[in-house]
Parts: sequence; structure tokens; C-alpha cells
Amino acid sequence: MSSPAAQAVPQRADGAALSVRRARFSPDSGCLIHYSRYSSARARPGDVVVVAHGFLRSQARMAGLAQALAASGVTALTLDFCADGRLAGNHFRNGMAMRALARAEGGRRLVYVGFSAGALAALVAGRNDPRSLGVVALDLVDAQGLGVLMAERLQTPLVALVGEPSPCNAGNNGLAVYAATPNAVVRRFPGAGHCAFESETDWLCRLVCPAGTSDPAAAREAIIQATVDAVAGLFAAADCAGSRARLSDRCQPASG
Repeated sequence: MSSPAAQAVPQRADGAALSVRRARFSPDSGCLIHYSRYSSARARPGDVVVVAHGFLRSQARMAGLAQALAASGVTALTLDFCADGRLAGNHFRNGMAMRALARAEGGRRLVYVGFSAGALAALVAGRNDPRSLGVVALDLVDAQGLGVLMAERLQTPLVALVGEPSPCNAGNNGLAVYAATPNAVVRRFPGAGHCAFESETDWLCRLVCPAGTSDPAAAREAIIQATVDAVAGLFAAADCAGSRARLSDRCQPASG
């Protein structure tokens, strides 16, 4: 694994200075994968979120979300899935690559996040990683029933953010995935097109996928904030389940 020098990332509105480190690693598939690590001084060691891009997309399309997550106090990893023609679109293998990256980067408490087919890979990773606290799926697209199979056996929460049905999300076929587990919480974003779940998106997604009826920029910001909140909620729930969290006021039930 290589470790190039850190590069500065613009400060967020809350003043937290962020940094990004670009590197490469080879999971069990043998394919060389490029990834980025977003972090700030506020990051708690071992708390890691792995963020996956959609089918035939790239980690650049999830950079805005990764920055927002890092600003919230967790380390965020984005990666480019293997582009090898034999392996591209192998969602199970992509999920295993996410898990391998989390391990390589020292993750001890993990949340897996993904967009479209990347959400399917995130579900695979979350289902097969005992360190996972949960999965956040952004307009998930299932393939060959893999998502349903993973969801049926999922033991941790699945937070689903869902846009309008379109050919690009296979008519919202992710809804069948969420229905397969009692651990799913679904939040709909009326009027949001598939591209609104990228940050930032590009002309290619806008060309291929129907535009939503809501303002794309507003929808994107709302989705980013909802994702950050969902991730924070999963870590907070884990804190409350731990022995030290029982002393925290936020873990106590409200009185009267």
C-alpha cells in the first residue's frame, strides 16, 4: 500500500480543517484500487465510513459526501472499484474490497455507505463484516437478487435514502431489498432524481438519467445532510450500547 503526502481540502463552514490522502491497495482480487482518505483533527481513531460510487462511476462523484462526513468527525474513505473487464460490476467482490480497505485503514467501528450499485456493494460489506455498525444506502439498485439475499441475513441497521423511480434505479427495485429486513428505515426524497445522490454529479449522469422534479442542488444538500445524520446516529447507537455510554445523558430515556 502506498502513502503519498497529504493534500489540503478546503475548510468546511464549521471551520474544521480537512485533509485528504490518496493511496492504492490490492484486495484479494489482485486488482490495484485507488482510494482517498478524508479526515480531520476531530476524527475518532478507528471510526471509519467507507463510501462507494455507482456502476461505472468513480470516487470523484462521492467526494462532497466524503468531505461532509470527515467534517462531522469520522474518517471517510472513497475508492474506485476495479475497472478490469472481468471484475467490473461484480458487486459481491466490490463489497469485499470495501471491507478489505476498511481493515487496511485500521477501521474498528465501521459504517458502509454507497450509491446505486455501490449501495449494493455497501450492503454486501455490512452483511459480511462483524465490525459493521450499519449500512446507509443511497438510491440502491439491486442486481440478480443479491441485495435481497444480503438484507435477509443483515443483523445491523439499514438506512435507505430513496429518490423517485426511474430506469436508473431500476424502478426503485431497492424497495424489495428494504422489505427483506426488519432492520431497515426508509426515507424518501420526493422529486429527487438518481443523480441527486451523487456529490457532485456530472453531465453523463444527467444525460442518461431523468431529472427529478425537485431542485437538484437543494436535493443534493438534503441527501448529504441526511447521510451524515444517519451515520452519526449509527455511531451514537453504538456508543449507547457500550458500557461507557451508559453514563452519557444522551443515552438516557427522556423523562415525563
